[in-house]
Amino acid sequence: MAEVTDADFEAEVLREADRPVLVEFTADWCGPCRQLAPVLSELAREEADRIKILQLDVDRSPEAAIAYRVLSAPTMIVFRKGEPVKQMVGARAKRKLLADLADVL
Repeated sequence: MAEVTDADFEAEVLREADRPVLVEFTADWCGPCRQLAPVLSELAREEADRIKILQLDVDRSPEAAIAYRVLSAPTMIVFRKGEPVKQMVGARAKRKLLADLADVL
């Protein structure tokens, strides 16, 4: 799964027009984030034509987290044409995540 930083957030997330972008706001110290990582990696491979999935480390790139009022990790925000359209907080199984994303895919 690819990473995004404050420096390339606009180009990688906000300017993506072909498909929705899911950004996982994560941190190295976050246990649930580590649980979620393989689920997101698998989903990124399987659904690459329908959704772009990126990780943003909130400690190394705090500006985007502050701008989107991310208060806990993991927080996932789905962007469509530069606008946030869905936000989910906490780790979840792949089946649950797919169900939660059904309305934006």
